[in-house]
Amino acid sequence: MRIAVISDIHSNLDAFRAVIEKLPPHDALLCLGDVVGYGPQPNEVVKQLLDLCPTTVLMGNHDYAVVTGDTSGFSEHAAEAVEWTRRKITEENLRYLSKLKASAKLELGGFALALFHGSPRDPLSEYVFPGIPDQIAKWLIKQAKAPLVLLGHTHMPMAYWFQSQLLGNPGSVGQPRDGDARASFAILNISGPKMAFEIHRTGYDVDSAARKITAAGLPSFLAERLYVGM
Repeated sequence: MRIAVISDIHSNLDAFRAVIEKLPPHDALLCLGDVVGYGPQPNEVVKQLLDLCPTTVLMGNHDYAVVTGDTSGFSEHAAEAVEWTRRKITEENLRYLSKLKASAKLELGGFALALFHGSPRDPLSEYVFPGIPDQIAKWLIKQAKAPLVLLGHTHMPMAYWFQSQLLGNPGSVGQPRDGDARASFAILNISGPKMAFEIHRTGYDVDSAARKITAAGLPSFLAERLYVGM
């Protein structure tokens, strides 16, 4: 079974379309949250995502903020983008986002998967960055109560393997923060006892995405950061 894993699209349609073009044939598509926020095309991104008939879509903290208006703990730029998105998003798409959950459990290829936007301890908001000690990664897998655990939120790809157990993050489609400006996604291959979590990167038209951010009246910082992957 081949599972496509994406996260943190953040209303960046240019990056999302580039990722879609690079996705290999797959049996399932998982989106780990933050469909909207930061970027200038929330409605177009929601439509594009739904057209792909995803297996599971999680709610991210920016999705939650757009639904509720609660920007507690957000930076000024992030809060401004949330308010902008709340003015632009359609009622239909807002209803869709409001029905999402920050975590999910499912079985694919005979294996149990636990999905969280943040972490098993705080599904919506906790950051689990690459570089954590192995014992913490193992503890998070134990807390998730599933051998395959996928997280989003950090915008940084990550993979911890412990025999047939995984703690992985596909990175961000629309706003990478690992110093690589290319859009990031992952493919989880499950074939009996053999499994792999492969991180893929693809370039996209950053100029186009940045121009749209500026033209929409969103903070220029949100355009500038796309060029450096931060």
